[in-house]
Amino acid sequence: MELLDRLVEKGLRREPPTRDEALAVLATSDDDVLDVVAAAGRVRRQWFGRRVKLNYLVNLKSGLCPEDCSYCSQRLGSTAGILKYTWLKPEEASEAAAAGVAGGAKRVCLVASGRGPTDRDVERVSRTIETIKERNEDVEVCACLGLLSDGQAERLRAAGADAYNHNLNTSEATYADITTTHTYADRVETVGRARTAGLSPCSGLIAGMGETDEDLVDVVFALRELDPDSVPVNFLIPFEGTPLAKEWHLSPQRCLRILAMVRFVCPDVEVRLAAGREIHLRTLQPLALHLANSVFLGDYLTSEGQAGRADLEMIADAGFEVEGAGTTTLPPHRAAAGGCGGSHAHAPSGADAAATGEAAGGCGGAAGCGSVCGPSAEADVTADTGGTERAGDAGGAGDGTEADAPGAGSRPRPDLVAVRRRGAGTEVAPNA
Repeated sequence: MELLDRLVEKGLRREPPTRDEALAVLATSDDDVLDVVAAAGRVRRQWFGRRVKLNYLVNLKSGLCPEDCSYCSQRLGSTAGILKYTWLKPEEASEAAAAGVAGGAKRVCLVASGRGPTDRDVERVSRTIETIKERNEDVEVCACLGLLSDGQAERLRAAGADAYNHNLNTSEATYADITTTHTYADRVETVGRARTAGLSPCSGLIAGMGETDEDLVDVVFALRELDPDSVPVNFLIPFEGTPLAKEWHLSPQRCLRILAMVRFVCPDVEVRLAAGREIHLRTLQPLALHLANSVFLGDYLTSEGQAGRADLEMIADAGFEVEGAGTTTLPPHRAAAGGCGGSHAHAPSGADAAATGEAAGGCGGAAGCGSVCGPSAEADVTADTGGTERAGDAGGAGDGTEADAPGAGSRPRPDLVAVRRRGAGTEVAPNA
């Protein structure tokens, strides 16, 4: 296919596709999906080989959020039967993180519900980061605490944080349709604060909330302008008790097309397969490894994920290898610029700051941080997905025809959505 040949050539040169080309990827048919995966897989292998980075999520504070993000089970007014608890102690969070590291996680994501941290919260998380680093010196720590105010990113960086996640989630044009208690611009500003403080920016999206192809392309191009080191791709988890509980738009093929489009637009960036993959990709999850070079393993914030052991077996069976702690994740040209997995010194200056700083774009999590991980001998059970970094799952149907329109997706599978009942905040061993 001429389109795919052209996109591969551009991706190998780190040249972005046009907006029309990105839309054309989403409009390809199910008959062509393997060709799309093969083409985007060439770009993925050029910059990341066959390595898969593992990430592990620790939910520091669950539920009780005053924000009204429609996709989130922790939102104001949610009746989802999720775990609710206040801040984990630093030692408790460190124990939870250790389970993920033992399972192979290279990055630990520390997430807390809420609009944004108070200065006291930042101090609490700083102590948690220090405790984790004392126990696991080489592990990357990404914080996802919501909107940041002056000086908070710098304090997190001083405590040892390597990255900060804050997702854009959807296009600027439709952002107010999913959240009214803060703005798209607020998210952009927080990503800029994190970058300026020297934290590696992590920002992604949620697919499956009823958005159009144009919305998906708009948010991914906005992320390219923002230039994060990692881009988590979440697929909406339609939790009962949330406004988007009936939004089931995604098929496995649709999810693969979305991931391929993200890879073509962001060829040399860490693309993370995040929340909702088990629900929407299902048996086609191994194909997604040809597109994403990073995954959340184990459970998410409020939902359970596939058994960690099954994830590791999937990676091996698909011919990929888990990225070691001593390996730099990003390609040399990005790592040299200070990307996470490189020097971690990511503060831009001069023209770089003008091009990629606060005016660029926002970030988030919907499981944003982009990392949760690990297999566990103690909890080798099948799990569901919950949302990472305030993420959600996404949905989309799938053949570039009317089936891709919002509301015309795959058959609803609420039976696949399982609320997390183990790990952080419980007495049950984590899935890691």
